[in-house]
Amino acid sequence: MFEKEVYIKRRNQLKSELKTGIALFLGNVDTAFNYPANLYNFRQDSQFLYFFGLQNPGFAGVIDFDNGTEYIFGNDFDIDDIIWMGVQPKVSELAAKVGVHNTGEYKDLINLLSKASNESQKINFLPPYRGETIIELSTLLGISINDVQKRASERLIKSVIKIKEVKSEEEIKEIEKAVDTAYEMHTTSMRMAIPGRIEQEIVGKIEGISLASGGPVSFPIILTQDGQTLHNHHHDNILEVGRMMVTDAGSETQECYSSDITRTVPVGGKFNKRQSEIYQIVLDANLAAIHAVKPGTKFKNIHFVAAKVIIEGLIKVGLMKGNSEKALKAEAHTLFMPHGLGHMMGMDVHDMEGLGENYVGYDEETHRETSFGTAYLRLGKELKPGFVITIEPGIYFIPDLIDKFRRENKFKDFINYDKVETYKDFGGIRIEDDILVTENGCRVLGKPIPKTIEEVEAVMANPL
Repeated sequence: MFEKEVYIKRRNQLKSELKTGIALFLGNVDTAFNYPANLYNFRQDSQFLYFFGLQNPGFAGVIDFDNGTEYIFGNDFDIDDIIWMGVQPKVSELAAKVGVHNTGEYKDLINLLSKASNESQKINFLPPYRGETIIELSTLLGISINDVQKRASERLIKSVIKIKEVKSEEEIKEIEKAVDTAYEMHTTSMRMAIPGRIEQEIVGKIEGISLASGGPVSFPIILTQDGQTLHNHHHDNILEVGRMMVTDAGSETQECYSSDITRTVPVGGKFNKRQSEIYQIVLDANLAAIHAVKPGTKFKNIHFVAAKVIIEGLIKVGLMKGNSEKALKAEAHTLFMPHGLGHMMGMDVHDMEGLGENYVGYDEETHRETSFGTAYLRLGKELKPGFVITIEPGIYFIPDLIDKFRRENKFKDFINYDKVETYKDFGGIRIEDDILVTENGCRVLGKPIPKTIEEVEAVMANPL
């Protein structure tokens, strides 16, 4: 938990954005794993946590913008709880730690909401992402379950995003903690990428590193020598020489801030000629995109900086052909990189995505593209100091996509399909870093994680 002044400041910022009505923030509740008493590890709702700071299940927070009053509702532990869990602080004691002095039992929340509704006070809430939260909002507000998502407050969504998208110093420090844990995860993964090893063994080892550092992984680990599948959670492969192993993994701190790093390495520790050629193109795209990051630049334009580097590199090795500018305009690179360059990151690894990707990544001046590949760019709008983003270009050889595009004669002026056919066994390469936008440019967060060919081979020369 941060100092209480941090949470007071955040709530005051929200009060300056919304002048009337109330905001209701429902925290998450415990969720059963396979029977009622066997629970998933609890993870607090990020928006409740951001403004109210408490990681207890079954809590709710309210801000009344008309009179400036703040509330936390929750139930104190009873003797049955204490027997199993030990002595626990009261709700009022917890609330005081985050600067809230009005508390009540959870049932008191119903009375407050009923009073607000009777007085025609607007009740604002954010779009829920869990079924139990949808049901609870339906019950508390007396609206149909089918209408809950539609009734989420756009003005609250936009206000929360405006406040949360710019990270404070204490938030940046937390993200860097998570990146430093990711350093240990990824260098361990590199050293374990030896022929004959099953992928699951590496996954278990690096997830354990995150847990030992105080928090879970920030998303299910992606680790595979079948890197042509962008989000591959299948870990049953036996590693083979000649394959590239993608590891996309990050950690979450105790304050729930995330890292998201990807590295790709040659199984066995040495790049062959074909691997090094494609790898260097991706690395060049990663570095060029990072160099282009600065305030006032639209992230969508940086996406195309990376795409052009990829096109020019693939032309040099004979996988693409023709004029690079025309190929970029046609978006021919999407055969090889059918995803966006990156996304916002913070308390959620895809920061605030539950509030709506278009709200988070786009605005009135920047609209989402509809074309294949570019439509998957989660962030397009102008960058500001304090944004934390990912830069993650990649090149993938997806057999089904290659067959589809070739069958349709798509990009025939720019793709050397005969040579591309010989790469169907290659897999994919992605290189991802976490970036802070600064006043004059940017900074790569955390301890530098090896990514040049020489650095990767040096780490892998000491296998585990």
